[in-house]
Parts: sequence; structure tokens; C-alpha cells
Amino acid sequence: MPALVNAMLFLVEAAAYFAVMATLFRARRRFGIGLFFCALGAMHFLETYLAAVLYVELPWGLLASPGSVVLFSGKLVMLLLVYIREDASTVRQPVYGLFLANLLMVGLVWLMRFHVMAPAAAMSAVDFRFMDEMGGLMIWGTTLLFVDAILIVLLYEYLGRWLAGSLALRIVASAAAILTLDQAGFYLALHVFGGAPLSVFWSGWIAKLVAAVFYGTLTAVYLRTFEHRRALRSHQLRLVDVFDTLTYRERYEALLRETGRDAVTGLLDRGRFDRDAELAIGKATARGQPVSLLIIDVDHFKRINDRYGHAAGDEALRRIAEELRGAVRDGDSVYRYGGEEFIVICEGLPHRAAVLAGERLRLGVSALAIDGIDTPITASVGVATGPEDGADLRALFAAADARLYSAKSAGRDRVVGWPVAGEGELAASTG
Repeated sequence: MPALVNAMLFLVEAAAYFAVMATLFRARRRFGIGLFFCALGAMHFLETYLAAVLYVELPWGLLASPGSVVLFSGKLVMLLLVYIREDASTVRQPVYGLFLANLLMVGLVWLMRFHVMAPAAAMSAVDFRFMDEMGGLMIWGTTLLFVDAILIVLLYEYLGRWLAGSLALRIVASAAAILTLDQAGFYLALHVFGGAPLSVFWSGWIAKLVAAVFYGTLTAVYLRTFEHRRALRSHQLRLVDVFDTLTYRERYEALLRETGRDAVTGLLDRGRFDRDAELAIGKATARGQPVSLLIIDVDHFKRINDRYGHAAGDEALRRIAEELRGAVRDGDSVYRYGGEEFIVICEGLPHRAAVLAGERLRLGVSALAIDGIDTPITASVGVATGPEDGADLRALFAAADARLYSAKSAGRDRVVGWPVAGEGELAASTG
């Protein structure tokens, strides 16, 4: 009976953790992502402390710690969520911060030994040995977290080759594999510092696998429901809002025409690209930040129109546009450049990350299933990044276009992000 109660408490704790952290992540659009990161980091000491000292009995004789199973497993999946909706550089920020803060904590604790202690009534003596042990565990745990964060991103991208159509399975598999590695690493520290028996490893590992399934499934549901731009949110309008919409309908429709949206896909159109792209690239260059330009071209799209009709072709374009919007970061701009060609501008995204983003877009397009079209849809992608590929729109576009041409010449359905033969001549001719 106590074991079942403990298991139920684990589920309640994990559900509460996910609900709060997902809400804070969702609120980043209004308050910034710092709120989410502060909450993530504030629990680092608690999770390490609990993972070292608090173990409870679960069904089937398992022993597990809520610090490891609930808090750490949840944190790792939250970092993967940040990567999926933001990028790898954003994921590194809290990990670096935690690691440096733990080093600072250990250093300050060492210095505090040299204080001349004053007697204080009703206060316990300072246990520096305990603080030393916790400091060592926290540094080791943060080192593992740094490695885990890198590996879970790499594994998530790698599994996209086979599991692109199953987001939940992809997240669960990534989390389960990396939590297995983490359990081995953290158990090693527990064994060295506290002589933990081998049963602690096996029990914690099984519990973490369950946590991977739980958190991975909830994360996939959250992404599909709240973060995928295909998800439609309904807003209750006040009477005055409805009145304003009806009264100023002509002005509203005129505004829509001026926003530069493509009529078929709803993406930003060629006119907006011509107006916005040069400004975005110039701003990033002036700040010394990278800026990446991706050109995505749907392979053999004319065959789709010829075989299934233009209505089916338009539906395919709409679905592809939704996929592109849902796969990029907040702040990235997606344009329908013309026909079956799309462009994504990613400010602050370095080249290797941009190539990975292009691969994610390609896999997302290839995983689409569109009613009435039984022909596989694929896309080719060319990627260029400033300043290495050029400091203005013309140079970046020429480099990305040359690489797109190379991707198509090499057989299509691929991403090319590195210089190709003749690229320099093409860039010069466009200049």
C-alpha cells in the first residue's frame, strides 16, 4: 500500500511540474524566456539534494528518488522542448549558467570557512562537510546535464530519419536513452560519495524510463496543442470587439491586403521579403550576429499539379507552409517566394544550426500526409549564413540559391549548406 501511494504521489508531482513549467514556457512570448529559465534553475539544488538523500519504495520493490525521477527527468525534457521550439544556443544558456553558479557556490563556501564565527542563539552549527558534498554532487550533476543536453538534441535529430511522423515516440525514445546514460553517471557519484548499492541504479533506471514516457507524451501533446501553428485558438470576443470588427470591415480588409500575406498559404509574400530581408540582414550584421537564409523548393511540384489538379496543389502548399511555420523558431520569418519556393530568414542562427534547421524542415515536409495525394512530397534546401557567405541579401541569396541548385542536381530531397563548385561565379554574376 505505501508503495502504491508513493507511485501516485510521483505522478501528481510530475504532472504539477510539467503543468507549471509548460505554462512558464508558453508565457515566454509575453514575459521572455528568462522566467522559465529562473524556475528551471531554482530547483537545481533541491533535485540534487533529494537525489542524494531521499528514496522511497515503489511497486515491485523499486527504490527511487523524486529529485532524480521527477525533477531531473522533467528538466531534461524541458530542455529538449526549448530546443524544439527555439534552438540549441538557447538550450545552452541555462546549462552554462547552472554550471558556473555551482562553481561559484563551491568557491564561496570554501572562502566562508575563514570567517570568524560569531555565536548565534537558536542557530545550528554550519555543516561545511555537507555543503562540500552537495557542491561536488551539483557540479557533477550539472556536468552530466551539459552532456545530456547535447546528446538528447543530437539523438532527437538523428531519430528524425525514422520517427519524423511520430513526435511523441521520438521525444520518448530520446529521453529514455539519455536518461539511461545519465542514471549510470549519477549512480557512479552516489556510489563513490555514499556507497549506494547497485539496486539504486536499477530501480532509478526503471523509474526514469517511466518518467521518459510520461514527460515525453505530455510534451508531444503540448507541442501539438499549443506550440504548433496549425493549432487554432479561439478567443471570446466582447460585444464591443465584434462591433468594431463589423463597423470597420472595409478598413480591416484593406489592412489585410497591405500586410503582405500570400493568399494561398498565409505566409509572408515576395513583397514583404523584398522589404524586410535586407533590413533583417543589415541589422544582424551591424550587431555582429549571424543571420541565416534558407531556400526551400518542393521537388517536382509541377507533377503534383498535373496529376492531381491545382486545387490539390494549393492544398499541398498550404500544408507545407503550416509545417514550415510550425518547425521554425519564434522570431524567424517564413516567406512564400513564388510558386513552390519558400524562404526562411533566421536572425542570430549560426551556420551549423541553420543546416540542422534545414534538415528539420526537409524531414517535416517529407513526413506530410495529404488527403488525395499519394505521391511522396519532398523538398530540397539551400542554406547560407552571414557574414561568412556574405554581408548583404544579394550575396546570401546567391549562395543559398547555388546550394539549392546543387541539392537538386545531386538527386533532390536533401540539404546543402556548404560551398559548391561555381558558387563564387554565381555570386559574382548576381552582383
